[in-house]
Amino acid sequence: MARYAREVAVVAFAQSDHLRRTDELSEVEMVMPVLHQVLAQTGLKAGEIGFTCSGSSDYLAGRAFSFTMTLDGVGAWPPISESHVEMDGAWALYEAWVKIQTGEADTALVYAYGKSSPGSVRDVLTRQLDPYYLAPLWPDSVALAALQAQALIDAGETDERSLAAIGARSRAAAGANPHAQLRGSVDQGDYQVRPLRTGDCPPIGDGAAAVILAAGDTARRLCGRPAWITGIDHRIEAHSLGLRDLTDSPSTRTAAEHAGVFEAPVDTAELHAPFSSQEVVLRKALGLGEGVAVNPSGGALAANPIMAAGLIRIGEAAARIHRGESDRAVAHATSGPCLQQNLVAVLEGERA
Repeated sequence: MARYAREVAVVAFAQSDHLRRTDELSEVEMVMPVLHQVLAQTGLKAGEIGFTCSGSSDYLAGRAFSFTMTLDGVGAWPPISESHVEMDGAWALYEAWVKIQTGEADTALVYAYGKSSPGSVRDVLTRQLDPYYLAPLWPDSVALAALQAQALIDAGETDERSLAAIGARSRAAAGANPHAQLRGSVDQGDYQVRPLRTGDCPPIGDGAAAVILAAGDTARRLCGRPAWITGIDHRIEAHSLGLRDLTDSPSTRTAAEHAGVFEAPVDTAELHAPFSSQEVVLRKALGLGEGVAVNPSGGALAANPIMAAGLIRIGEAAARIHRGESDRAVAHATSGPCLQQNLVAVLEGERA
């Protein structure tokens, strides 16, 4: 018996080159080429898309309702069915997937973007914290990730050398990814916040990504080998860090169970782990063995455009299925401090 009412697949994926700074580009100018590329892969025109959903953050842009500007890149005419989430684009994909499940659309365009370069990301992300107890202390994202890393080391689940190896492996894998911001050998560098060094942390940069979803026979018509979303779910941890075991991610595990990750082996895992220590937590929560290719694209340690990195994980997993390099993949996206919110999707290709 099918898990969901309708078959839905990722049929196209495109992303920008991820750069440290794109001062010469507005958000619209950054997004438009990506939208053109993803539509060209399917032959669809913007007016033929049933639903459009985007993910971004007004906090990064520094102005309210900034996402309305990027709709100029989609096209203002003819009128479209459109929505937006103040989240990573992976959650925009979830909304679009629900829209298709209800039968209100057969195709959906999902895009996400983030320009982190203009301001201090470490300060901006403190606004995600509890406004009464934590946010007034201004603990930044790297300091909180360091607390998680130290908890893992104290629990005997990793050490600094193992964390460094994760960063080195990720950026070596990114050597084959022309869009990655960091590729090849990267110096581990000095401590940012002990025990995390520069090599354990994600680069700050700008980027955008887009995918197209389609249902049933429409997906088969638009793509030679669709990446079927056979399971998708998202869960959340307690907001207060003091109520959580930072060495584990129950929400990721629960989302994976409901998405069907554990029902059959996976060969690829694209994990949204901005810090090397978070890959340790996610591998355990998802039960990933040594035979699974983890972040063959380089992952968030090679390019981490905020609000787009999670959508890119889904897109990269889907692209490997499109190319015939994977049969069953798990994609993960996160938001909030120390893996607070987690989305897990299972993508499968049809076997000959």
